[in-house]
Amino acid sequence: MTILTEAGARAMSGDDAVDFTELVHLTGRRMHRTAYLLTGDPHAAEDLVQAAYATAFRKWRLVSRADDPAAYTLRILTRQFLSERRLRRSTEVVTDRVAEVEDSAGEPTDRLLLLDALARLAPRDRAVLVLRHWEDRSVAETAALLGISEVACRTRTTRALARLRAEMPDLEDLS
Repeated sequence: MTILTEAGARAMSGDDAVDFTELVHLTGRRMHRTAYLLTGDPHAAEDLVQAAYATAFRKWRLVSRADDPAAYTLRILTRQFLSERRLRRSTEVVTDRVAEVEDSAGEPTDRLLLLDALARLAPRDRAVLVLRHWEDRSVAETAALLGISEVACRTRTTRALARLRAEMPDLEDLS
């Protein structure tokens, strides 16, 4: 895994380094929250965000030319998550502990149950729900980020919500 260092940032041209640093500052909290919702583990989320930013840094010329560099970086993060799950390279052991989240909205017990239920979903199902409902992305944006058709995105969302509701019958309507 490539780690962005100050020396590496200085090696870029001045404007590029500033733009990349600005992207990280503007999107860092949101990327970490999304990564946490995808992985269910705060340490894995940090690793995932770092890997996504490392990839964005390596491909900065492409990322900076994108219509929305933040969306491009989120796409990198999502694909990195799905790739790691598909390859099952991780040797980390997942525990039943859930990290505390800053946002105290809602009942804490419900939040923990929801995070636990999300963790039991398949990675693509979890990704589609996180992007659609927590990130508040449109079907088109979610489909593009996941590299699937809009019909497949809607179908996967419906099925994932049905699985989530089966585990949590009291879950309020998310659609």
